[in-house]
Parts: sequence; structure tokens; C-alpha cells
Amino acid sequence: MAIVVNSKQAIEHITTVMKSKLVTMLSGEPGIGKSAIINSIAEKFKLFPYDIRLSQCDPTDLQGFPSIKGNRAVFTPMELFPLEDTPLPYLDPEKPKLGTYNGFLLFLDEFNSASLAVQAASYKLILDKTVGQHKLHPKTAIVCAGNLSTNNAIVNRMSTAMQSRLVHLELCTDPELWIEWASKHKLDHRVISYIHSQPDNLHKFDPKHNDKTFACPRSWEFISRILANSTAKLKELLPLIAGTIGEGVARTFIAYTMTIGKLPTFEQIIRNPTGAILDEEPSLLYAVSHMVAAYAKQSNLVTLMKYVTRMPLEFETITLQNILRRDETLIKEEVIQDWIAVKGQEIF
Repeated sequence: MAIVVNSKQAIEHITTVMKSKLVTMLSGEPGIGKSAIINSIAEKFKLFPYDIRLSQCDPTDLQGFPSIKGNRAVFTPMELFPLEDTPLPYLDPEKPKLGTYNGFLLFLDEFNSASLAVQAASYKLILDKTVGQHKLHPKTAIVCAGNLSTNNAIVNRMSTAMQSRLVHLELCTDPELWIEWASKHKLDHRVISYIHSQPDNLHKFDPKHNDKTFACPRSWEFISRILANSTAKLKELLPLIAGTIGEGVARTFIAYTMTIGKLPTFEQIIRNPTGAILDEEPSLLYAVSHMVAAYAKQSNLVTLMKYVTRMPLEFETITLQNILRRDETLIKEEVIQDWIAVKGQEIF
């Protein structure tokens, strides 16, 4: 059985590999969030991203295009790569005073979907950071990613020569980390609370599945975007939702959201925080926790906390965590500080 890492561990390990001037090959099932991890690393270290889908490349793209210089043939590199003379771009072209990026991150996605000829052409790029006769910019880090060979995706075998040029990591899903990420990125609270109550449905991938699609971190983000742009009732959205996460999971998601329909609306909570309905069923408490967090802001926080403090202590804590995941600046508010001072003693 393979040794796997979650997204947080992957970021830490890839960072270590980059500092060691080596190249990571991040493998994982489709839709699991490999690209998002690479993008977060680029953002964290202020590296300008170059995203290259190796499966769409030709060996010439990696060697350079042959041309004549005098009486000799030379290889002219494509504009796909940051070369030695490539200037570091500004973080914001309209605000030069903010400075430039610290370097470049060359992301070779769909790496093992490339033909063997393209993989062979990338040997020098991976090991020597060279495109044909030209060196990459000295401040360039390289990361590769691709699907697993067992995924029924377009994957070609990797030669042993290439295998030994890479540091291999296999990514897995972690529902708790995904919920944290989804909260920070303000995904629909119904999606987040559903995954909180049904974590196994975050990623339902079977390479032999007969559905047109499947539930995965990427497709749950799609669901959130669909819900944000539709005014239809959820039942009416079944074809769209099934076409995004598969029929089975779509039906359970809609059933779940209909169940939590008996919860008070956010407006009802604001109007009557001490009297609004508060169900004791854990799945419904998770749902209302994420709903409250989705709408919490400085102007309504005092009112919301009157409702939150009616919950069991465990769910008070969960709700505060969810609120701060979405807006960490709210921790400075007096009502939050008072809660920490009083309830912190009970927790510990």
C-alpha cells in the first residue's frame, strides 16, 4: 500500500524539495486538488507560475525550435519557459513599488500523460534546468503532477531514468483540511456542512464507475458555484447537480439540504437570537453552524453570539472555528474575546 500525504503535508514536503533544488512528482486521483496545491505554493512564496500541460507538448517545445544562425543550426526556445534573461515580473504592474516576484514556479502538469518521447525530451529540463541550449532562470523551481496509473486516465509509463530524476509523493483527500480550505474560500455553507456530516462523499472515485462524473474536491467547488448562480429550488437542480457529482451523491446531497430546511433562516436568527429554533440533532447543528459562519460579520456578531451560546459547548467551539476560518479578523472583536476568556476555561 502506498504511503500517502494530505494537502498540508504535500505543501510542506514540496517546499522542502524545492529548497533542495530538486523536483517533486505529485500523483493523485483526478479532481483531488493537485493544481490547487501548486498554486498555493506559488502564491505563498510569491513565485510567478508557468503552467505547462506536458501531455499537450511536442519534443520540439522542450528542445527549442530549430533555426539557422550563420552556417549552423541552433534551437530557439519557446516562450513557455523563464530563461536566464527573463526579467522577474512585477507583483502588480500598476503598482511597481510593491516589487517583483521572488522567482518562477514551472508547473509541469499531466506529466505522466505525455508521450515517452516528450518525457525523454524533458530529462534535461528536470535534471539540468535547461531548455535545449538555454538555461532556465536561476530562480526557477519545477514541480510535476499527474494522475495515478490505476485511475483509468490517460497515463503512460514512466521510464526508470525519469523516475530517479524525481521525488515522488502521492496525494490523498482529507475532509477536515478540505472543510478548512472551503471555509476560507467561502464555498456554499450547505456544501461544507454536507461534507462535515458525510465526509466519505468528498471523494467518491472509482475508475470503473458508470456515471458520467463523480464527487471530488473539484466538483464540490463546482456545486458551490452553481448554487451561487441559481435561484431555482434544489429539486429542480437535480440534473445539474447529478451532472457535476454523480446521481447517487447528488440525491443524498439534495435530501440532506431538504432535511436542514426545518432550521431557522439566518434572518430569523438575527430577529430573535434567544428564541429561534435550535435543533439538538448533530447533523443539523453542523448545518446551522456553517450557515451562521457564512453570514457572520462585525455588524451582526454580537447578535449571532446570543444564538451560538445556546448550542452545546462542542458546537459553540465548532461554530467559532468556522466563523474565524472565513474571517480571521473577527477574533479581535470583544464578543469573541469574551467567549474565549470564559469558555476557554471550560474547554481546557
